[in-house]
Amino acid sequence: MVRAGLTTERLTRAGAELADEVGFDQVTVSALARRFDVAVASLYSHVKSSQDLRTRIALLALEELADLAAAALAGRAGKDALTAFANAYRDYARSHPGRYAAARLRLDPEAAAASAGGRHARMTRAILRGYDLTEPDQTHAVRLLGSVFHGYVSLELAGGFSHSAPDSQETWAWTLDRLDAMLRNWPMR
Repeated sequence: MVRAGLTTERLTRAGAELADEVGFDQVTVSALARRFDVAVASLYSHVKSSQDLRTRIALLALEELADLAAAALAGRAGKDALTAFANAYRDYARSHPGRYAAARLRLDPEAAAASAGGRHARMTRAILRGYDLTEPDQTHAVRLLGSVFHGYVSLELAGGFSHSAPDSQETWAWTLDRLDAMLRNWPMR
């Protein structure tokens, strides 16, 4: 018998909280069942499998992150938009490391198409319009920004910058300044 009050949404949110606490790789239907003190079988009426749960957490994380990034971008352009967007990603990753990891989950094509992933790409392209980039350079720049943001945040979360000066915040600001300069001076084809 399913415990009253359990829903797919509630389980997804609890799974996201669990991911932030113990790491996304540790999230399973069994771990979630222990959290609710219910039999594993009782959760299968809400989620199909651990992979289904992980996909739902990834979709939630992508949506949350897109909402935060959109709010940060509102009314901004140029370097101000680039910095606000990058800071939204970094702040989310620092506050929700498990969810951030979930947002990197490779989704099947159908789930990816229905996800907020497209919003992320459109917001990045909106920022790049302020730098007057055209295709294919705009696509290259979208990938470059994603790589820099994700790479920096991943290294920082792993403690990669905690043992040397300058402070990682100083390097983050320096990195964003250099990205802005590079985008403003992008060579025209």
